[in-house]
Amino acid sequence: MQGVYFDHSATTSTDPAVAALMLEYMTEKFGNPSSVHSFGREARKAVEKAREQVADLIGAAAGEIYFTSGGTEADNMVLKGVAFANRKKGNHIITSAIEHHAILHTCEYLEKQGFTVTYLPVDKYGMVNPRDVAAAITDQTILCSIMYANNEVGTIQPIGEIGRLTREKGIYFHTDAVQVVGNYPVDVQACNIDLLSMSGHKFHGPKGIGALYIRRGTKLQSTQQGGGQERKLRAGTENVPGIVGLGKACAIAKEGMAQKVTHLTGLRDKIIREIQTNIPEVKLNGHPTQRMPGNVNFSFSRLEGEALLLHLDRRGIAVSSGSACTSGSVDPSHVLSAMGLTRELASGALRISLGRGNTEQEVTYFLEILPAIVANLREMSCL
Repeated sequence: MQGVYFDHSATTSTDPAVAALMLEYMTEKFGNPSSVHSFGREARKAVEKAREQVADLIGAAAGEIYFTSGGTEADNMVLKGVAFANRKKGNHIITSAIEHHAILHTCEYLEKQGFTVTYLPVDKYGMVNPRDVAAAITDQTILCSIMYANNEVGTIQPIGEIGRLTREKGIYFHTDAVQVVGNYPVDVQACNIDLLSMSGHKFHGPKGIGALYIRRGTKLQSTQQGGGQERKLRAGTENVPGIVGLGKACAIAKEGMAQKVTHLTGLRDKIIREIQTNIPEVKLNGHPTQRMPGNVNFSFSRLEGEALLLHLDRRGIAVSSGSACTSGSVDPSHVLSAMGLTRELASGALRISLGRGNTEQEVTYFLEILPAIVANLREMSCL
C-alpha cells in the first residue's frame, strides 16, 4: 500500500469544497474588501461571512475574530500585544515548558524586553497542574498562556479549570489551540478563554491563514502598523481567498465534528492497543485517555525515531519523529524531555497523527509492517 498519510498534526489536505471556493475569490470575486465599489463590497461580505463561521465553531461572537496568517502570528500578537498594552499593570507571564516554539521563542524575546516569564513543569503525561498555575500567580501577572493540546503527544490540558482560575484572579488567559480547533469541540465561553489561536491548515483549510479570538474588552496593543484593516489590529490587505477558505473549513468541521472524533478515537485506540500488545519495549507518550482523538506517540527503546520514520516512508507511510533537527544536529524533543523521558527514549519517539480520511485498512497495513521494521532496526542498532 502506498500513500498512507499519518502526519495530520503537521498539516492536512485542503478540502475540495474549500479549494473550489477559494478559486472563485482568486479569479472572479477578486475585489479588495476595503474598496467601496461592488467588487469590494462582494469581497467584504465574504470576509464577514467567514468571520461568523469561525466564531460559530468556537462559541464566540463574530466581532471577536481577527484574521491572521496562521497560528504563529496569532501567538505573537497575543503575547506581545497583551504584554505591551498591560505593562503598567504588571510584567509577569505564565506559560508551560511544552508550548510550541511560537510561544516559547516569543516569551524569550519578551524576557529580553524586561518581562518575567514562569515556565510551568508538566507531569509524566505532559499535563499542566492547575495548582502550579495558581502558585505561579503574583500581583504582577498579566497573562497565562497554556496550549489546549500538545502538538507532539496530544495531551489535552485542563483548560476549563485553568480558565476558571485565571478569570477569578483577573488575569488574561490565552490558549494555543492550533491542534484542537476543527478537530475537537471548543467553547471559549465555557472554558473562560480570553484569547485563542488557530490555524486553517490543521483541519483541511488552506495554509497561510489563521485566526485569533479576542474576548471583547481585552486590552491588546497592535504590533503591526499600516492601514486600518481588522479593526486597526492587523494592518494589510486581507487574504480574501484564504479567509473564505478558513470559514468554509470551519463550517465543514463543525458539521462533521462528532463523526470525526468517534472515527479517529477508534483508530487511535486500535493502534495503541496493537503496538503495546505486539511490540516489546515501547512507551506510550502523553495521557492515556485525555489526548487528541487522532494522536498516537510512542517511544521505541534501542532505536532512533528518525530511522523508523525513514523505513516507514519507504513502505509508503508518512509519520513524524519525536526529534527536531536543528543546524545539522538532532536534539531530543523539548516536550518529551520536559515529561522526564531519557535522551534515548526521547530520540526513539514516533508520532502517528490520524485524519478524517484515514481508514481501517491503512491502520491494519501499518500495524502489520511495523513490528518487523522495529525488530530489524533493533538488530542493527548500536543503542
